[in-house]
Amino acid sequence: MTELAVTANKSNSNNLLRRDIRFLGNILGEVLVHQGGNELLDIVEKIREASKSLRAVFLPELHEEFKQIINTLEPDIRHQVIRAFAVYFQLVNIAEQNHRIRRKRDYERSAGETVQPGSIEDSVRDLKERGFSYDEVQDILQGLSLELVMTAHPTEAMRRAILDIHKRIADDVMQLDNPTLTFREREQLREKLLNEVITLWQTDELRDRKPTVLDEVRNGMYYFHETLFHVLPDVYQELERCLTKYYPEHNWHVPTYLRFGSWIGGDRDGNPSVKAEVTWETLLMQRKLAVREYQRILAELFRYLSFSTTIVNVTDELLASIQKDRETVILNKTPQWRNEKEPYRVKLTYMTEKLHNVIDDSKKDSQERYNSVEELVEDLNVIDRSLRHHYADYVADTHIRYLIRQVELFGFHTAKLDIRQHSQEHENAMTEILAHMNITENYGELSEDKKVELLERILNDPRPLTSPYQEYSESTTECLNVYRTVFLAQQEFGEHCISSYLISMAEAASDVLEVMVFAKEVGLFRKEVDGTVVCTLQSVPLFETIDDLHAAPAIMRQLFEMPIYRQSVAAMSDLQEIMLGYSDSNKDGGVVTANWELRVALKGITAVAAEFGVKLKFFHGRGGALGRGGMPLNRSILAQPPHTVGGGIKITEQGEVISSRYSLKGIAYRSLEQATSALLTQAVLARQPQQSDLDEEKWENIIRQMSEISRNKYQELVFREPDFLKFFKESTPLGEVGELNIGSRPSKRKNSDRFEDLRAIPWVFAWTQSRYLFPAWYAAGTGIQDFYDNDEEKLKVLQEMYANFSFFRSLIDTLQFAVVKADLIIASEYANMCKDETAKNRIFKQIEEEFNLTKSLILKITGEQEMLDNEPTLQESIRQRNPYVDPLSYLQVQLLTELRTIREQGGDDPILLREVLLTINGIAAGLRNTG
Repeated sequence: MTELAVTANKSNSNNLLRRDIRFLGNILGEVLVHQGGNELLDIVEKIREASKSLRAVFLPELHEEFKQIINTLEPDIRHQVIRAFAVYFQLVNIAEQNHRIRRKRDYERSAGETVQPGSIEDSVRDLKERGFSYDEVQDILQGLSLELVMTAHPTEAMRRAILDIHKRIADDVMQLDNPTLTFREREQLREKLLNEVITLWQTDELRDRKPTVLDEVRNGMYYFHETLFHVLPDVYQELERCLTKYYPEHNWHVPTYLRFGSWIGGDRDGNPSVKAEVTWETLLMQRKLAVREYQRILAELFRYLSFSTTIVNVTDELLASIQKDRETVILNKTPQWRNEKEPYRVKLTYMTEKLHNVIDDSKKDSQERYNSVEELVEDLNVIDRSLRHHYADYVADTHIRYLIRQVELFGFHTAKLDIRQHSQEHENAMTEILAHMNITENYGELSEDKKVELLERILNDPRPLTSPYQEYSESTTECLNVYRTVFLAQQEFGEHCISSYLISMAEAASDVLEVMVFAKEVGLFRKEVDGTVVCTLQSVPLFETIDDLHAAPAIMRQLFEMPIYRQSVAAMSDLQEIMLGYSDSNKDGGVVTANWELRVALKGITAVAAEFGVKLKFFHGRGGALGRGGMPLNRSILAQPPHTVGGGIKITEQGEVISSRYSLKGIAYRSLEQATSALLTQAVLARQPQQSDLDEEKWENIIRQMSEISRNKYQELVFREPDFLKFFKESTPLGEVGELNIGSRPSKRKNSDRFEDLRAIPWVFAWTQSRYLFPAWYAAGTGIQDFYDNDEEKLKVLQEMYANFSFFRSLIDTLQFAVVKADLIIASEYANMCKDETAKNRIFKQIEEEFNLTKSLILKITGEQEMLDNEPTLQESIRQRNPYVDPLSYLQVQLLTELRTIREQGGDDPILLREVLLTINGIAAGLRNTG
């Protein structure tokens, strides 16, 4: 396709996006008139036009006029105006998501044989062109591993009911592109969309209570049911198609390299609601989902497997398996298939019954159920071999192999569940248990060396520490119950259901060893008489703060040097999982330092592991927001040094990121396709490092210097400015965010007002709402300026780094995105809520000066005229959104001021609070990246 054609196609595509936004906007306008009369529509339009004018040219008189319009709204109309702008963003988001799917389809339709960059075929073709042999490709595939872990971190501001409506609207909007629709069908489609938008308008956006943990489990499972059970196998099929195309002389069955995990129901760090029984119930719910999906798929297979023995010869193996089922399985829930000449359908009835019995506790360990996933796979293989016996290969490939892949991916557990708990909880329980046993009076007060020495001795001693006859405190009993639950879960659901125990705030080797001692108490770790170590649950340290990242390589060295620990790793296939936190490291030292220290820790830990022959799987705890490491999935993978991904990668998928990536099949597929392509790219770079004369060591020294200066600047304000925390609380909606019922977990680890106990999520969420986006960029400019020092030669070095050093480029682009989304004019309105005028002026001035410095340096480094000139689609999206987000921000400031005044006088106003929460939802929808 010529460049002119590409440009024309892109222009036409953008026109379609504008068409959809205008179409949905007009429908919303009708709904506003229908629900609130012309007065509502007129005031919304007046505010919108004033906001656009102010964005086009900022004039003080226009600014005051705009604020006057906002501040004089009557309460009844104000409530409607807030909802109008919030719903508008929901509709724009739907249109943009659909447009992403449309762009991919347009590309594939117009490109012909051209391979799309970043696609799976692009990466497989690259393997072929680089001369990788079949054996080398097989080796690469065996080494690929990506696990995406859903968490219930409270950053999804929308209810499930709202997301369901969004899904229906998205499906309908997609039909607008259907050229075969008649005039009447288009009218009916418009009527349907009008009804959906009315339903959206009349559905409460706010939850009336905090979701329970099991509510969050159900929300997470929605995406498996809606998209992932189908999209994941599609990605595998595409990879196998491409491998067959470029290596046609071989049969390909790609090993399982891409799967989903979950923290929901297992993450108890700071969430007292996650008890052992909740974790067990989570596993039961996940198993029920998997079984129901397989039953539904088998019901669909009835339509395709109508082969009759009057025409074809099936295998004796199939007939023997049916006979065995007849002898062992009683059909209670599944109607018997009467036509004996259709053996596949007969077999499917017994398979359906055995699946039902999997979730029937009365059938436990019975031959009437599948007692393992392998038994189900074997039945499917029996059908597969029989179909190929009478040349029904297409049906076998299309349906049976596809279902086998689904079973391989989701088993009877849907997603592997991780357990997470704070290290202090383990230390407290260990202190109590060891005191009861008269081993040491106060374990918690021992030195680190004494703790390690004691724990190592206990791990080598086969005798238990606990007794069923000993009474412990509630917290210690719960700690032990978690391990007992994991042991029972591995027996019931298989060892794969839970195999990682994450330790938040891991600061020392003892934190890791404590988990192993508890695992030993219930049989998850044991040393046999012959010295063999059996371990089915791995301690996974989570290094979060800057100090923890510094200490991480030495901690892992100390552990690997310990024979008993090294044997436990060997029992887990010589693979050690380590989690790195992007949130607390940023909160601790700022964005530049966090990114730099994470890179240093990655390299340092990898070097230590290599000395001991240990493979590493790094678990990257990224959030959705820029201040928490948020970026597209493929960029998250490509941002890692290639030699650090050999043992696999895990990445958290949190809050609104889950719905934006996985609510629509087309977007979910593209995201996972790009992730697969990035994995293959990293595998190639690890085997064939790019040879260049570029001086990365010199560049890393520059960034190390920037990091030190940046960290000092950040901590000077955040930790050493006495009024900073008060400024933060008063000039953002931090307290009110805590009243938004978006998660079961408290916003603080403890009932404390200390900065250290504030979770990173509300920290980032509140700064985003108030348009500062402070954690995503603050102190970066000072760090860069320290090196640059207005020296043109040094600027050339920075520009060279941006062009050739992927780490620095990723950092600058992330800063650029944050600075574009931030708005210090609006942030100043929030700052005016700060009661101490002197402190407010002093702190805001520092923030404003740093913002302007950071912005000017980014433009110098990138050579752009305007921010995001290198990302015009993103640039345009933000530019289009801002005039619609702005009114919500000004309304939020007004409402917060009124509500806080009432509360300071001892009163409250639930209607005002509701309006505040509605603005939070609306701004979250407008800015997309919330927490």
